[in-house]
Amino acid sequence: MTITQIIYWLELTGVAVFAVTGALEASRRQMDIVGFVLIATFTGIGGGTVRDVITGATPVFWIRDPAWVITCIGSAVFTYFTAHLVERRYVALIWLDALGLAMFGVTGAAIGLNLGVSPLVAIILGTITATFGGMVRDVVCNEIPLILRPEIYITCALLGASIYVIGTDILSLPRAPVALIAFLCSFALRASAIWFKLSFPVYRARPGREY
Repeated sequence: MTITQIIYWLELTGVAVFAVTGALEASRRQMDIVGFVLIATFTGIGGGTVRDVITGATPVFWIRDPAWVITCIGSAVFTYFTAHLVERRYVALIWLDALGLAMFGVTGAAIGLNLGVSPLVAIILGTITATFGGMVRDVVCNEIPLILRPEIYITCALLGASIYVIGTDILSLPRAPVALIAFLCSFALRASAIWFKLSFPVYRARPGREY
């Protein structure tokens, strides 16, 4: 199996995972099955769509290959009939989101490198791919996006994308092992942030000066 095929299947898995998070959010909002499909699709292919629009890829990936949309629909329908079996759906959503975040950070960066962009741009594309789908899900469902909450979030995608780009493009190491390491590091950081509520120091407003 070539690295392109590996990236394809990882991306498809990431789409399924993110689509399930969207469907879980739809279940929390008590939507009908059409709502499930809509939110799951927004979440599953949102980040990749933004990436392709930015890079000028035509047509966008899910127009070229209907497997992406079919995966979102299948994930939504599956979740519609099984969400009631999950007692803590928001907890499941958070952890599945962490899994998708780690996957897309790496695969988005890999796709960027395959397009011939610079290492920095590839890292940015990986981060966009990993975060924009979840952001669309949260905004549409009137939730504060995870990307704007105090816990470490976007940094996890940056970490995974950076490790992959540095390892493969700059150090010329084998892609598959580097991708696995990048994914594990990204997921471990996000899991730690969830478990231990890790966050960076926030800006504290100071009293204005008296003149």
